[in-house]
Amino acid sequence: MHSTHTPIPELYVSYDSAQKLKVEAADLTSHDLTPRQICDLELLMNGGFNPLKGFLSEEDYNGVVENMRLADGQLWPMPITLDVTEDFASKIELGQDIALRDQEGVILATMTVTDKWEPNKSREAEKVFGADDLAHPAVNYLHNTAGKIYLGGPVTGIQQPVHYDFRGRRDTPNELRAYFRKMGWRKVVAFQTRNPLHRAHQELTFRAAREAQANLLIHPVVGMTKPGDVDHFTRVRCYEAVLDKYPAATTTMSLLNLAMRMAGPREAVWHGLIRKNHGCTHFIVGRDHAGPGKNSAGEDFYGPYDAQDLFREHQSEIGIEMVDFKHMVYVQERAQYEPADEIADKDDVTILNISGTELRRRLAEGLEIPEWFSFPEVVTELRKTKPPRSKQGFTVFFTGFSGSGKSTIANALMVKLMEMGGRPVTLLDGDIVRKNLSSELGFSKEHRDLNIRRIGYVASEITKNGGIAICAPIAPYTATRRAVREDIEQYGAFVEVHVATTIEECERRDRKGLYKLAREGKIKEFTGISDPYETPTNAELVVETENVEVDNCAHQVLLKLESMGLISGK
Repeated sequence: MHSTHTPIPELYVSYDSAQKLKVEAADLTSHDLTPRQICDLELLMNGGFNPLKGFLSEEDYNGVVENMRLADGQLWPMPITLDVTEDFASKIELGQDIALRDQEGVILATMTVTDKWEPNKSREAEKVFGADDLAHPAVNYLHNTAGKIYLGGPVTGIQQPVHYDFRGRRDTPNELRAYFRKMGWRKVVAFQTRNPLHRAHQELTFRAAREAQANLLIHPVVGMTKPGDVDHFTRVRCYEAVLDKYPAATTTMSLLNLAMRMAGPREAVWHGLIRKNHGCTHFIVGRDHAGPGKNSAGEDFYGPYDAQDLFREHQSEIGIEMVDFKHMVYVQERAQYEPADEIADKDDVTILNISGTELRRRLAEGLEIPEWFSFPEVVTELRKTKPPRSKQGFTVFFTGFSGSGKSTIANALMVKLMEMGGRPVTLLDGDIVRKNLSSELGFSKEHRDLNIRRIGYVASEITKNGGIAICAPIAPYTATRRAVREDIEQYGAFVEVHVATTIEECERRDRKGLYKLAREGKIKEFTGISDPYETPTNAELVVETENVEVDNCAHQVLLKLESMGLISGK
């Protein structure tokens, strides 16, 4: 039983060796790690991903993808790979050492490259995430963010990634093991979460620990979660507020710098192995554990109990016992939480429940959140970060062919919003942006994407600071529009407006004479003539401009904003 508290192997070298390696590494080729790679590297180095000794080799990767096992047969469900560009990979010889650096250029580790290959990403998506479907955030990441080539090989740790926030709340696996040892905790139930804790979670975790006669580790993920989640600063403040509601002698909290993949069943097994490394003996697996939401067909990616089933199948090998997640609901007559499936008189009592969606709606509209549902301290924290929608910044993003009327409608909308007052309004129109932000860019696909990402970056900063950004680029590519949406939705609403004027009508209008030049071949790569336009399929609003006044088009957008709660009638 005590074996869970003996130290586990880390990949760090001694302090003196690290100082020496830092000097020697000056001559090595450097790879600048992405945020996700930094999260992975931290858990490789501190033993969180034990038994891994580095980024997966091709043979290990294939085993993990196909049957959740490393080449030597050990259970490991998640590909931990160092993805790089083709350009970078072409400069690397097998057997070469490279320096792994953070985004400031600080060296964190060196790696001996033993493997270099181009993975079959569709196969990886299919096997690991259950479907090659871009609606899954990790599949989208795989195809649209991750590099094309994987490098594998053992890692030598020089120093931990730097964290300036909540330093006292972060623990390595060995630090937690030492703490449990010191406290005499032999049984520890871990609770994984990426959301703020409300009363139901508090009841459920408290109950789980009591039933297992164990201590409780609240182990929230602060690395990377699902796009659109509440930011970790707010969440940790919420966790700290809830921590007081638990008995201090039997409960602790530690932050886990994990980059989640939202991989449902496989992710649950992965979470179990990680918690085992952190010295835990039990793990709570939730309904739809680490689920990413809906797939392209609008159905859940995974069944509600798939994760529990896969975990149960492997639990003896993981070396950690699964604790069933009970769905807790509030029974009004008895003023207490009870497990939904244990209420004998459920037809005669009033069962109250607020879904995550309903909670977000109430926060967005500034409505009451009852005390039976959440702790007032938690609600206060959430309201600080998420004021009602009518006080938040947002972005309206017009897309459509050149000459479709985007700029004209955007201008009209800007004037109408300025007339209403209350928030500063900025118009990021194609031509203005090309002059101020992107004067050096041409119209190749790469440059168009770069231009749109710059617009998105500025819009996200405006949105974050509570202003309104109106963008009107052509933005012909779906993947780029999605990336911009993700950049902005961290901070406020993203309203995509497809100005659906047909190419024929745009060419007939030809206000700037550009279509004529494109037809004559004098403008290369012209959207709709010699370059594709990928029509949006899930825009918040589609506007037709033929035989419609500009004022009316702009008014349709205003009505949409009002229906989304972004501008209030008051």
